[in-house]
Amino acid sequence: MTATGDHEADWAARVGYVFGLTSGNPVERAIALTHLSEARGRVHEALERFNEAWFLTRPLGAEQWNDPEMRRRHAEYSEAQRHAFPDALWSRPSTGLADWPGLPYALQYLEWEARYPDDWTLHAKKWGTKERLIRGLAVGDHREPVRAALVQLVIAAVSRAYRCKDREYVRIARAVDGDDLRVGLTGAAGSSSPWARLHAGYVLRLLDDPALPNSRRTWRTWCAADA
Repeated sequence: MTATGDHEADWAARVGYVFGLTSGNPVERAIALTHLSEARGRVHEALERFNEAWFLTRPLGAEQWNDPEMRRRHAEYSEAQRHAFPDALWSRPSTGLADWPGLPYALQYLEWEARYPDDWTLHAKKWGTKERLIRGLAVGDHREPVRAALVQLVIAAVSRAYRCKDREYVRIARAVDGDDLRVGLTGAAGSSSPWARLHAGYVLRLLDDPALPNSRRTWRTWCAADA
C-alpha cells in the first residue's frame, strides 16, 4: 500500500470520520459506521476487480505485474484501503510511531475496541493489526496526551473480560509505567470483577519484576496461583 500523501491533512481527509466511532452520541456513531461500511465496500469491490485482473493475466506468471491493467487495478485497491479501517493503518513505519501522522488513528482503533467492542468486532476486527499496533506503541518516548491515552487503554484492557491479544498491553504498561498507571491498575485489582482483579494484578506483578517474561507460561502460573 502506498504511503503517498502521508501527512496530517491527508489522514483527516481520508479517515477523519473514524473519530465518530467512539462518540457517545448514537447518531454520530451511526454516521461514522455508515462511512466505514461504505469505505469497506469500496475496498471489497476494488479487491474483486484486482482478483479478476490477476486471474486474466495469470498465464504471464511473474510478468503479471508488467500488465498495465493489473497494475492499475492494484493501485485502485491500495487507494481504497487508505480510506478504511483497519487497512489504512497497515502502511506505517516499523519504528518511531511517536511522530507518525497516523498515530491518532492507531489510538482511535484501539480505543474503539475498548469502548464499543461489538462494533469493532463486527466492522474492523483484525487481531494481527491490534497486536502489531500495540507492539509499535510500546515505547517510552510518547508525549502527552498520547501517553495518557495509552495509560487509559491499559486500564481498559485489564478491566474487561479478556479479548484476543489483550496480554500484549503489558508491553505498553512497561513502556509508560508511572504513578497514574499504577493507581488505575491498583483500583482494578481491588474491584469486584474477578477478571479485573486477576489481570490487573498480573500486570502489576510484571511491572514490579521487569525481568519476568510476559509469556503464556507466566500467565498460566499466575492464574493457577489465583485459583
